[in-house]
Amino acid sequence: MKVTSQVSFLFDMMSYHQAPLNACTPHKIEAILNRLYTILHFINISSIIYYRISTLKDYLPNNNNNNVLLLLLPWFLVFSSELFLSFYSILSLAYGWRHVTWTAFPDRLPEDEALPAIDVFIFTSDPGREPPWHVANTVISAMSLDYPTDKINVYVSDDGGCHITLVAIKEGIEFAKWWVPYCRKYKIKTICPKAYFGNNDYDYEGVSDVAHYLGDRREVEEKYIEFQNQLQNAQLDLNGLSASRDHSPNIQVIKCDSKDDQSAEVNLPSLIYVAREKRPNHPHHFKAGAINALLRVSGIITNSPYILVLDTDMYSNDPSSARQSMCFHLDPDISTSLAFVQFPQKFHNINLSNDIYDGQIRHVFQVGFMYASVVEDYMTGFSMQCRGWKSVFYNPERPAFLGTATINLNDALIQTTRWYTGFIDVAFSRFFPLLYGPFNNLSLLQSMCYAYFAIQPLCCFPFWCLAIVPQLYLLLGIPLYPKATSPWFMVFSFAFLSRLSKDLAEVLITGSTTKTWWNEERFWMMRGITSCLYGSIDATLKKVGLRESSFTTTNKVDDKERIELYNKGMFDFRTSTKFIIPLVGLVIFNIASFVVGVSRVFILGQWNEYLGQISLSFFVILLGYPIIEGMVVRTDDASISASVSLKSALFAMGLFFIGSVFLRG
Repeated sequence: MKVTSQVSFLFDMMSYHQAPLNACTPHKIEAILNRLYTILHFINISSIIYYRISTLKDYLPNNNNNNVLLLLLPWFLVFSSELFLSFYSILSLAYGWRHVTWTAFPDRLPEDEALPAIDVFIFTSDPGREPPWHVANTVISAMSLDYPTDKINVYVSDDGGCHITLVAIKEGIEFAKWWVPYCRKYKIKTICPKAYFGNNDYDYEGVSDVAHYLGDRREVEEKYIEFQNQLQNAQLDLNGLSASRDHSPNIQVIKCDSKDDQSAEVNLPSLIYVAREKRPNHPHHFKAGAINALLRVSGIITNSPYILVLDTDMYSNDPSSARQSMCFHLDPDISTSLAFVQFPQKFHNINLSNDIYDGQIRHVFQVGFMYASVVEDYMTGFSMQCRGWKSVFYNPERPAFLGTATINLNDALIQTTRWYTGFIDVAFSRFFPLLYGPFNNLSLLQSMCYAYFAIQPLCCFPFWCLAIVPQLYLLLGIPLYPKATSPWFMVFSFAFLSRLSKDLAEVLITGSTTKTWWNEERFWMMRGITSCLYGSIDATLKKVGLRESSFTTTNKVDDKERIELYNKGMFDFRTSTKFIIPLVGLVIFNIASFVVGVSRVFILGQWNEYLGQISLSFFVILLGYPIIEGMVVRTDDASISASVSLKSALFAMGLFFIGSVFLRG
């Protein structure tokens, strides 16, 4: 929302209501449990640090062993990984320190005449990856919000400057002349037509004349099909979809005239199309630049005190969402310092029983407009709060907005690589949250929350170390963890199991299942090995001037084959070799380590020395089971090909050969 909203206007609203517009409920029991866990976690981490330092002497040269590198290097790599993961887990604890739930009471808002205006910003950039069909549906859903029509202005930013996008929203507004009155007449809750008709929704709760409702529904559905056909024909006439990085500016205020076959005027919100000027040799700052361009344009045309920012696929799912947001912005107790209200990021295409790509985000960050990073939302939210502004995270029972989640491995890893590139930009800048935040109005807990995301890409280091080093030393017959009969083994086991248990508890609290938890653990491993690594490398190359900033739009095109695989809970392994070979190679490497470890137990009886390393290999194998299935069991087109399996096996052999030669030196 615009931070330039009129303070005097907000205080005038005080006279319109007596009862509070919202309520904040703290979760005391959860907070107590989280703080108890924090204490135990600190004790556990301190114990591990003490153990590693106290056993350092065992890795130093003596009369019996002079190979310092062989023994000291693994100690350093494993200990460094444990320290980083401990620090990372401590940062995550800040999210549960004081958990609260906000409730809004939109029925207590003032009359419509007293409500402020809202500018809705919708962004798209590539019609080939963000279908115009999705753009039009998002626009229509925004125009259908339960808010005074003359106080809603919808802006569409087309960063690709593609004519088909303009055609789509023009066709969409023709359908909106039928859709919006229908939604208002029958108080339809699913205000996105694609979702309403796609789910065969019959939302007639409270309708007295059902027959009349069904007749109107059939009529509107016919207009919807006509709208679909017209857009498809337009795409064929325009000979495909293409975005441009070299085009002149184009701003159009699209008029909403009456229906052709009705004399009654249809009141619809204003609709403005904006394609900013772009030239190949001029920096345009990706989405942050597009947002700022809309801010400048809207400031001249409508200049509403509040804005609602939506992605092209993030359609409105609750007509009352704008009113719910106003319950916070018009609250005189918090409005003077409130920068924005954040709704959670939720998705309409998530299969809750087979969410293999970790689609639900449990920790969120804010919307915003700064240029310093490709994660402009994270960066601007951080900057605004450092300037003293506050925010509200509001999670209503009915999702206010629903987006499209990535449902194939390639798109998911590309998307997270882009995020991690942006996070590393922040971590290696003067804005690193733990150093910048506490000295600029942020509390330590807030700084920890932002730092949790900033250092997330660096998890690639401990992930690679713990997927290779203990296993390599198991193959070489060198123990790295305490003996199974030692009390210290329980210390390490508690650290591992408590972390898994806490993650499981968080997933179950949100209403998900143990299967969802395990899928999240699995995909976190995949991201840590690939996206975190490539995001860190990409950011580093940009820092030293060897690579320019880039932004790859997430693919939102519906693919029936991939949707079918996703709904079956099967990974689509048709992805880049830079992603698939490291994943498959490390699974093969851990299988070899596990087999050798089990052999040592049964043949040499060395379970006491190697149980920790064997268990770690087994855990990696469990996480990588879909990869094993893709290599050995599956034969479909989305499985792992024999050539990829062979290259991955060579990669695993290379790891063992280089490691053993280097360390046996």
